[in-house]
Amino acid sequence: MIIAVNTRLLIKGKLEGIGWFTYETLKRMTLNHPEHEFIFIFDRPYSPDYVFAENVKPVVVGPPTRHPLLWYLWFEYRIPPILKKYKADLFLSPDGYLSLRTKVPQLGVIHDINFVHRPDDLPWLKAKYYNHFFAKFARIAKRIATVSFYSKEDITRSYKVDYDKIDVVYDGINQIFEPISDDEKVAVKKRYTGGADYFLFVGALHPRKNVCGLLNAFDAFKSVNGDDTKMVIVGGEMHKTGEIHETYENMRYRDDVVFTGRVSSKELHDIFGGALALTFVPFFEGFGIPVVEAMSAGIPVICSNTTSIPEVGGAAVMYADPLKIDQIADAMIRIHQDAELRQSLVEKGFIQKNKFSWDETARLLWMSVEKALQ
Repeated sequence: MIIAVNTRLLIKGKLEGIGWFTYETLKRMTLNHPEHEFIFIFDRPYSPDYVFAENVKPVVVGPPTRHPLLWYLWFEYRIPPILKKYKADLFLSPDGYLSLRTKVPQLGVIHDINFVHRPDDLPWLKAKYYNHFFAKFARIAKRIATVSFYSKEDITRSYKVDYDKIDVVYDGINQIFEPISDDEKVAVKKRYTGGADYFLFVGALHPRKNVCGLLNAFDAFKSVNGDDTKMVIVGGEMHKTGEIHETYENMRYRDDVVFTGRVSSKELHDIFGGALALTFVPFFEGFGIPVVEAMSAGIPVICSNTTSIPEVGGAAVMYADPLKIDQIADAMIRIHQDAELRQSLVEKGFIQKNKFSWDETARLLWMSVEKALQ
């Protein structure tokens, strides 16, 4: 079979959530299935690191797609001729974008539909694009894959598509995340917080991630705690970050907040390993990869009790309502004060994380591919 794949998010040095999903699953699928040919469709010059096997043919189809108008042009007018040229039997799209102008069967990975519930978190045109097209994509897809049962139910309910048309393929864990030694923890804390303990947030600076609520909770924690504990925020700015800047400027303890921006995988490994706990309290998540990464790094987790996150965290985390600052702050106080609680959560996390692996993700996604090819 000839499987064409949207690989536009495989950008060297800029892999994020869906980009990592694309990388980890395609690397395994292409190597595990040499009997099939894969056409990787890039929207810009690509790194040879992403040509994983001899059965991968890379194709560059411009223009680079970083705007809704260019998304429309690329998927509706640039993709169909490529599918026809290479006689594709299936179009696989790991970021969920499909084409309405092809008769080739399509499999879209729709990670979540946060834009249905929180359109104001996005720039107006992007929200319009997502809410107009993704409903159509869900209906025309031969099959859909998604990363949690929460998202499967949400897609079914919101788009009125057949529940059995959707396959759940949980995200995996990057194997670099593991506990670090006490000496390494000391070095990491010295590098990022002058030696102080720190809570950690990892994710894009985006309204959906509830960074404002987290900053306000940290202020409340500090007003009770009073020691030199810091908050480290790892991630780049995305949409509508003005409120985050305003919240930060109005904090009593803003000098104890460290923004690192994006960091390398090695730096992220170190920062996870040195943290007192992950504090991850978004309003909406399709999966929540940082929760599992923290478990792998051997640190406790405070996270939201909403959407998909309880499915991922299980009984191995402390939950808080992301709308209630006092709950988040109370969880931080408990984690900070109770070493036995921290150790208990770490031990439970080591068990819970075993439910998630990229090998299993790739296996399940391949099963979805096979169903779509039938």
